[in-house]
Amino acid sequence: MRDDQTLHELVQASPEFGELKSRLRRFVFPMSAVFMLWYLGYVLMASYAPQIMAIPVLGYINLGIVLGLLQFVSTFVITGLYVRYADRHLDPVAESIRTRMEGY
Repeated sequence: MRDDQTLHELVQASPEFGELKSRLRRFVFPMSAVFMLWYLGYVLMASYAPQIMAIPVLGYINLGIVLGLLQFVSTFVITGLYVRYADRHLDPVAESIRTRMEGY
């Protein structure tokens, strides 16, 4: 460690930290894009295809309500996927970095 370099700067410059950032981005960016497209599709359908969203599914429940509720479901699914991904791919690397930082 150089005299003018802080511990945090040293960690940020490490290949291990670079790998952690890369792993995070590999999950977050594609998943965010998929969710935003799904949400945008829902909004566009509601705005420009109300006749499709009004298709009855079950009694007074129409396709728009079902797709709207699926927005909530997809949020919980993405959260679960992220937790599982973080447990397997992010947390071990972060723990290694944290342990190394505590040793300085």
